[in-house]
Amino acid sequence: MTDKPLAQYKEQIPKPVFALLEKRGFTSLRPCQWKAIEEGLFADANLLVCTPTASGKTLVGELAALHAVLRDKGKAVYVVPLRALAAEKHKQFTKDYPQLSIALASGETDSADAYLARYDIIVATSEKLDSLLRHRAPWISRVKTLIIDEIHLLNDASRGPTLEVVVTLLRRILDVQVVGLSATIGNAEELADWLDAKLVKDAWRPVRLDKGVYLDGRITFWHHGREP
Repeated sequence: MTDKPLAQYKEQIPKPVFALLEKRGFTSLRPCQWKAIEEGLFADANLLVCTPTASGKTLVGELAALHAVLRDKGKAVYVVPLRALAAEKHKQFTKDYPQLSIALASGETDSADAYLARYDIIVATSEKLDSLLRHRAPWISRVKTLIIDEIHLLNDASRGPTLEVVVTLLRRILDVQVVGLSATIGNAEELADWLDAKLVKDAWRPVRLDKGVYLDGRITFWHHGREP
């Protein structure tokens, strides 16, 4: 699979979202990005994107968030597993989309944080989102899209249960689009079925991955399953 021109999807991408992509200098879409569009990203389809690291998954989540905010006039919640990652994503999104209001919610978990009602996109940890749900934050009803980064952590003994509860509750109380992102899902088909999601898979990566064995000070590499 190869990149495709951004212009090829102009009719499928909402005009304000397309304008932001052009403003950021995008001229093409990576495989997982155009596949997500073809699978219904802008038609509110639930998606599970399973592609290698640095293959462009984050932009898929961003596009879903932009769609929720700019077309549906609702909110998007971008869930990450760690507070440090939440801070990193918040900083990057604020830089890339200065025209939108983006909040970071990853601290005190015993609060409804009413101020979040003023923001378009909320970057949060699953623990913080769980707290907001338990405190019945009124603005939750305006959430149109839930993006879950590192969704394979549903299988994590410490973080998995909280994330599963958050996803289950939001899907029960809202008509919310769910977009899951991960580079390492062993049971992608099963997880996609649980989410009622379309599976977007691709092996494309920006840098070739070489595998080898280190022994006695020497690395022996294999290419396509054969020793060179």
